[in-house]
Amino acid sequence: MDSNEVVKTSDITLRVGLNAEQVPVRIEWGASDRNGGALEECKAMAIALFDKEHRDTLRIDLWTKEMQILEMDRFFYQILRSLSQTYLKATQNKELAEDVAKFAHYFGQQTEIVPKDQ
Repeated sequence: MDSNEVVKTSDITLRVGLNAEQVPVRIEWGASDRNGGALEECKAMAIALFDKEHRDTLRIDLWTKEMQILEMDRFFYQILRSLSQTYLKATQNKELAEDVAKFAHYFGQQTEIVPKDQ
């Protein structure tokens, strides 16, 4: 079997409800192979796609009006931590991945997500 042969697909659905000022007030997401595709509510999303043809990153960053600053701090901290792990897995560049993780830790301390003595 060819390793590039598609043997399964999954559809990911994003639904953003906007108010009269075009500000997100409800964000829902679901995947066809998760919970039967049922949509679940969330307060924020950050999606990055790498355009194959133009070799450029496309981003969608949205959050609802009810997202609090402390929640945004935690959201960013968790994104930064996961990016260091993703980078290591994709590149095996342990040194640079550790630098990203160190920055994530610093960010966590500065926002008080991580206690300063850790």
